[in-house]
Amino acid sequence: MRTALYPGTFDPVTNGHIDLIQRSAKLFDQLIVAVAINRRKQPLFTVEERLAMLEVVLPPLPNVRLDHFEGLLVDFAKKQGVDAVIRGIRAVSDYEFEFQMALMNRNLAPNLETVFMMPSQEYTYLSSSMVREVSSLGGDISTLVPSYVLAQLQTKFAEKKS
Repeated sequence: MRTALYPGTFDPVTNGHIDLIQRSAKLFDQLIVAVAINRRKQPLFTVEERLAMLEVVLPPLPNVRLDHFEGLLVDFAKKQGVDAVIRGIRAVSDYEFEFQMALMNRNLAPNLETVFMMPSQEYTYLSSSMVREVSSLGGDISTLVPSYVLAQLQTKFAEKKS
């Protein structure tokens, strides 16, 4: 059975993430979507909130399961029996960073492959940080995230203002 891992902070999950999850699920027997806990980042949502958003907004995909991890991706991948890591590439700047990460991961875990996927055309510019910023300034992101995520963002920013 071929298992892939799609890691990310998903802070918040966007339509671009969902696009990659759905397309990746078709390529592998099992796909683990894992929320990364990165102590260097200050996420807007807790890991529990991010997992809950993913659970609500993902369509039923029988071969997809949600998890979270902290530490080295390769260690988590080994524990899960993962064959490949899925990484989204939107632009050349993404590729440069992801290429370095893929080489480091290959150095640490030679049998772990990295699969680069481009998002669908309508999501090539989309990032969680952009969604957070536009939302925090009152911009319309209704076409960029599921309605549930939109509501969670509005609630979170309302709490911050009060």
